[in-house]
Amino acid sequence: MSRTLFITGASSGIGAATARAAAEAGWRVALAARSADRLDALVREIGGDALALPCDATDADALKAAMARAAETFGGLDAAFANAGMGASAAGAENGDLANWRAMIDVNVWGLVATVHAALPHLRKTKGHMLLTGSRAGRATLKGSVYGATKHFVHGFGENLAEEMREWGGRCTVIAPGMVDTPFFDEAKPQALKAEDVARAVVYALEQPAHVTVGEVYLMPNPEG
Repeated sequence: MSRTLFITGASSGIGAATARAAAEAGWRVALAARSADRLDALVREIGGDALALPCDATDADALKAAMARAAETFGGLDAAFANAGMGASAAGAENGDLANWRAMIDVNVWGLVATVHAALPHLRKTKGHMLLTGSRAGRATLKGSVYGATKHFVHGFGENLAEEMREWGGRCTVIAPGMVDTPFFDEAKPQALKAEDVARAVVYALEQPAHVTVGEVYLMPNPEG
């Protein structure tokens, strides 16, 4: 029987690559992002097992409505991937842009917990799987980095969420890549991971048998590869 994965930040980068990889592995995919045009193009590429759900990951009501529509369309949700995120300049704590930080915290922290909050009632019904996009920055100390601090939050929250979900048979996985060559950066990063590398990690965690929990997948580019 087909299973359904809901993805935020699905219009490009890691989200879009995960949608493709999950669909290839037999999952139906519900795709959420602000860019309706990109989502529609991705749905046309993937075919009938994909659903475009344009919404802002920081809008809790819109997320709930999108997940309800996905569950109604596909008969439930088996997994959700809180992947939407943004970065900030590396100006440090003294010289950083407060408006940029506020927007980033809204997406990386509030958007993530809002996605989890909307997903859990559906995942409880299916003993489902919640995935969160963390980062190497969430495991390291980066001088003055507010972005890194948002990813430390993701890692800590992911561990706490795993304990909560375990009580009813659910699973939680943090996907923690190093630098990934995606539109997240203004310039290409040819030595970095590819979005498809991270997508394979997501599918790996999803495809484990029910008695196996993958708490974290930590992947880094290999300069000798």
